[in-house]
Amino acid sequence: MHIASLEDDPAQRELIESIVTQAGHRCSAYSKGRDFIAALVKPNDFSLLLIDWELPDITGFDVLRWVRSNLGHQIPVIFVTNRTEETDLVSALHAGADDYVMKPVRRAELQARIHALLRRTTTLPVQEAPFHCAAYFVDPGNGVIELNGKQVELAPKEFELALLFLRNPGQLFSRDVLSSSVWNRDIPATSRTIDTHLSNIRRKLELKPQNGVRLTASYALGYRLELLNEDESASK
Repeated sequence: MHIASLEDDPAQRELIESIVTQAGHRCSAYSKGRDFIAALVKPNDFSLLLIDWELPDITGFDVLRWVRSNLGHQIPVIFVTNRTEETDLVSALHAGADDYVMKPVRRAELQARIHALLRRTTTLPVQEAPFHCAAYFVDPGNGVIELNGKQVELAPKEFELALLFLRNPGQLFSRDVLSSSVWNRDIPATSRTIDTHLSNIRRKLELKPQNGVRLTASYALGYRLELLNEDESASK
């Protein structure tokens, strides 16, 4: 895959290039927003964009808005930012970012975010083969999820919701994405539908560190199923 990175700090830019290439992808790096946009205007094969927020000419937020206004939502975008205020992150997600990574950038985390997002955007519609995720065996074609070899009974929408998370560990899903992906409609913020289903799959599938996963939630930002390593699982 070919990934475009927008980062003005030389050390950070070099680090991101190293992380992307180590993950097996090509990386084209830019230090100015206008150069980045100029590259996007030309024919290219970019599969994902990494955008820094603070830039010397225009903000990464402005670049993101240009991308969504001119290129649509086909290319996934990960924001790489020093900003930690929830209001800033919510604004970025509402403007069209698919995920975000906090600085200082951690190699394994960024690679996992890239992998999860590329997998969701390129293969999710046709991914029907059975697969494993931590302690779970998932058979999408037959509607089966097993925990440690024992089948878990789930309602249809619970299964679809669980499948979305188990297929895409590490991927952040906003409430809007969950409602459109699972229910094919907008669900009002005042509705408890999503929360009830999330509570059900958390309980029925025992989504907890002992089973190698953790379902993290921020009502404003969204939800993410994190895979834990053996040390993390054993310490919980």
